[in-house]
Amino acid sequence: MSFLDNAAWQGKIYSGEWVTGSAGEAKITEPATGATLGSVGIADTGDLDAALSRATEAQRAWAALPHTERAAVLRRAGELWERHADEIETWIVREAGSLRPKAQLETHIAAQECYQSAALPAHPLGQVLPSEAPRMSFSKQVPVGVVGVISPFNFPLVLAIRSVAPALALGNAVVLKPDPRTAVSGGVTLARVFEEAGLPAGVLSVLPGGADVGAALVEDPRVPVISFTGSTGAGRTVGASASRNLKKVHLELGGNSAIVVLDDADLDATVSAGAAGSFLHQGQICMTTGRHLVHESVYEEYVAKLAAKAEALPVGDPMSGKVALGPIIDQGQLDKIHGMVTASVEAGARLAAGGTYEGLFYRPTVLADVPTTAPAYADEVFGPVAPVVPFATEDEAVALASESEYGLSLGIFTRDIGRGLELAEAIPTGIAHINDQTVGDEANIPFGGFGASGNGMRFGGATHNIEAFTETRWITARRDVAGYPF
Repeated sequence: MSFLDNAAWQGKIYSGEWVTGSAGEAKITEPATGATLGSVGIADTGDLDAALSRATEAQRAWAALPHTERAAVLRRAGELWERHADEIETWIVREAGSLRPKAQLETHIAAQECYQSAALPAHPLGQVLPSEAPRMSFSKQVPVGVVGVISPFNFPLVLAIRSVAPALALGNAVVLKPDPRTAVSGGVTLARVFEEAGLPAGVLSVLPGGADVGAALVEDPRVPVISFTGSTGAGRTVGASASRNLKKVHLELGGNSAIVVLDDADLDATVSAGAAGSFLHQGQICMTTGRHLVHESVYEEYVAKLAAKAEALPVGDPMSGKVALGPIIDQGQLDKIHGMVTASVEAGARLAAGGTYEGLFYRPTVLADVPTTAPAYADEVFGPVAPVVPFATEDEAVALASESEYGLSLGIFTRDIGRGLELAEAIPTGIAHINDQTVGDEANIPFGGFGASGNGMRFGGATHNIEAFTETRWITARRDVAGYPF
């Protein structure tokens, strides 16, 4: 029997046990072929209410365990991601349309997130504070209780586990609502791993569902912290609702990240990196390189080389192992991408490569001479589209890179590292890379963006994870009762 044997979870949701979802089932569709891979259960708000009741009760006992026992569960989870990596990666390839190397990156990061989180229970969770009064004064970080996690389809495993693992490690229960389009990769796999790792029943629930379930999760008073990854539009709604309900909310949202190619860049290496930044996972990544800003002295050569690279990249079923790009997740997303490309060409952009599709397979696309008001430049495309724009001076490059409402990631290409670092200081983004493209993540680093890309660094590393998934208490103790004039 395989680790993800269908008999256990087929058509089910998970809240400590596999049960039928009250909203029925949803087919799992392979975007590359249209084949049905199985089905998952779909939860309704009644299922959510029941899961939250179980989570509230289970969390108290989970938090009360010795820190070594919680750490052991996280370590076992990390080992399970590694032991069953091949089977889980195949699901990511088939369900999310990912290339095998991208799926391998997801299982690797999932294991690392669990190993990193396994250290959190033993981490110092407070400080001794000076006090004017004759008393002991200290702060203490305590679990928030129940954490709600809402995760998207594009990196379904990574974008769930990076909140789930540290939240659990710090003594919280978690209710995870994965995108139903990738509910196995981003939901069932987590349930199975933590089930096998010995997590007590009820501490983790996995509830694929509609927008009504997400809204109810955000609004429920039993959930004091929401961790949301998704579009900026949806994030604004989540943030408004969470704030209205006086909750702590972590928003990891969209991006329209730029690379800046200076006149001294190694052009061939930079073109390769720029292509990876725009075309990895069909551009369906928040950190995707959405704007290529290139010095005018190398602009035409860069466009020509990038277009040639795009034309040579094979597109097709990632299960074949012989392609560079797989399918777009669904027809709605493909229509959005093609509409933005078409509108940008109509606005004056030059189509240097791509702009065509067959089924859900969209060709890697290069747009040159793009007006900065064109949709494919000004907005997040979330597809394999590389708009290229020239600049004359570094001041102009800074202005172009900074004018977006997004501020997630940045890449700068130059042979002069000092020049690159100075330029990065002038452009407001949460992440900046010198001589690398914009996509990158590791379990131990802080992750987040500015502006419309989210509300700051919310994930990664002990400091940020403890801040994200605990509350701070102030506690004092005196030898004798203080005297008061009452």
